[in-house]
Amino acid sequence: MSDSKNLWGGRFTGEADRGFVDFNRSFGFDRRLFAADVRASVAHCNGLASAGVLTDEEATKIIRGLQTILDRGLADAGYFDNLEFEDVHSFVESRLVELIGDTGRKLHTGRSRNDQVATDLRLWLRDAVDDLVLNVSSPQEALLDLAESHLSAVLPGYTHLQRAQPILFAHWCLAYFEMLARDRERLANCRKRVNVLPLGSAALAGTSYPIDRESVARELGFDSVSRNSIDAVSDRDFCVEFVSAGSLIMVHLSRLAEDIIIYSTAEFGFFELSDAVATGSSLMPQKKNPDSMELVRGKAGRVFGHGTSLLTMLKGLPLAYNKDMQEDKEAVFDSFDTVSTCLGVTATVLRNLSINKERARDAASTGYMNATELADYLVRKGIPFREAHETVGRIVVHAIRRGLELQELSVEEMRSLSASIEDDVFEGLSLERTLGTKSQIGGTSPERVTDALAVARKSLLI
Repeated sequence: MSDSKNLWGGRFTGEADRGFVDFNRSFGFDRRLFAADVRASVAHCNGLASAGVLTDEEATKIIRGLQTILDRGLADAGYFDNLEFEDVHSFVESRLVELIGDTGRKLHTGRSRNDQVATDLRLWLRDAVDDLVLNVSSPQEALLDLAESHLSAVLPGYTHLQRAQPILFAHWCLAYFEMLARDRERLANCRKRVNVLPLGSAALAGTSYPIDRESVARELGFDSVSRNSIDAVSDRDFCVEFVSAGSLIMVHLSRLAEDIIIYSTAEFGFFELSDAVATGSSLMPQKKNPDSMELVRGKAGRVFGHGTSLLTMLKGLPLAYNKDMQEDKEAVFDSFDTVSTCLGVTATVLRNLSINKERARDAASTGYMNATELADYLVRKGIPFREAHETVGRIVVHAIRRGLELQELSVEEMRSLSASIEDDVFEGLSLERTLGTKSQIGGTSPERVTDALAVARKSLLI
């Protein structure tokens, strides 16, 4: 590797081992920081000029050269090919020196690759967080569209994967909407800690040049500057936090995928995926496989792994910068790519999901899912809930033995187990009544769900 392709070498007289050179190189993946590196370099150049380290003529020459490099890199992907640079920083600086000569070598005054890469990564990640917030809203919007299209649809609600109580399908959709809403909040909070400028910390002790760091921060859109130079170059908490936020997004998408996969089976039969988001079997012609959702479910583990990788990499590092930290970028980049793709695929699946309303309604109307309503009926008759609960349990056992649902029993049969039961009992056992009584905030009654949909729709506009 020639001297023009790295940012060091004066201390070294021997040739580096070729295998080590390849092992040490990060240009294959950190070229993704290219635009951020150029942007940060322009701001640093302005800071050097304001400090009197560069003349106005030198600063203008450098900035024009950087803009030329940026334009070329954005327009021509081949600009980066077949170039054996150590990293994106050496690439930009070498290209700058090629364009404008030795003046380009002055740009690195007062900074180190340590604060340079930390700045670049924060700039890139800040934009990535903003993109991800928008991407999260895509399945949220799809959930609301789906819910509003099927306001009367009912599902059996489950605990322990056993039928529990009936719910509106829209209420189910809103449950996942709320999970994703928390994800957006987490990303916004993560962004606050990303948006701190480390540039000016140099290698670890700070810079000796009178650069106005706060002015550089304003130019780059950072909210503040780092308060400790050692911490600034060795901090990757923001990477862990970002991947952690992404991991929770994947938890939620995986849970949604699991529901859709299960509900699309013949055993449940509540949902069906359109041909656009399903695949077939190479052997069994009848199969329609939910590969889209299975892949989302599977890729969750990929993002979780990146979080573990980052934590393990950081846990034993001494201050300040160590080359171990080069491992941060691939974890962050792939987490962003994976989460973004899965959010997009999930939104597409939701827009290609059909509901078997009759099958779902029948499932929500059977299996003694109105047993709690019967217990509440007895409570309203003055019976303590624990006693009512036990009484209804005995009535359910009786109904199971008869092979009947609760509402199919006669009043006399139920009254034989509780004298408090009267002819009005059936009014409280209907599906509509069961849903309608859950009318407190957060409940599944039609009125509450309609209100919640309106609030949710409004929140997407904020």
